[in-house]
Amino acid sequence: MSSTNVHHFRPHCSEPALTEADEKTFRSAMRQLASGVCVITLGVGEERTGLTATSVAPLSADPPTLLVCVDRASSSYPAFGRLGAFAVNVLSADQREFAERFAARPGLKEPERYPDEVWRALPNGGSCLADAVAVLDCEVDERIERHSHAIVIGRVRRVLNGGASGALVLWRGAYDQVGWGRDEIARAIGLFPAGSGALYNI
Repeated sequence: MSSTNVHHFRPHCSEPALTEADEKTFRSAMRQLASGVCVITLGVGEERTGLTATSVAPLSADPPTLLVCVDRASSSYPAFGRLGAFAVNVLSADQREFAERFAARPGLKEPERYPDEVWRALPNGGSCLADAVAVLDCEVDERIERHSHAIVIGRVRRVLNGGASGALVLWRGAYDQVGWGRDEIARAIGLFPAGSGALYNI
């Protein structure tokens, strides 16, 4: 059969409408972007503060630099200028509690977001999550204020690479994880209950 007589059929379906960008349509589109979940920590003692961030990205490897997008209305935002240092804690899949603690949980004062037993002191005077997937200890290099948010550029001075736990991600407004260990997979499909300590070759 001649190639000129071959017809390619596409299933009939309605295409999604292309709409003007506004706050509602923009937020809806951005929910499709899976993002790593980080807790940003700043300060010491009663001055401690922080926030949950999903807009964290590497900027440069030479020198090591990253950026964090922060709502200028956040109670934590002034601390970036006042303190000049912060830590990015990349959360593991089992640290969802901290994502919720630092996401302005109602009734929880900022120093109360820091349960003492899980924190590790940093040379700059701040603290980081001892069991985070990774920690990047930063000095504030620059703040660029645009519209409702600010781009905080951090010069990374120290790095802590944690264990092999899966990472916490946010997609379509819900938490999930990437990276599964053998025991996590086994529990998920019901081969053995959580806490049993059994190992299977799967």
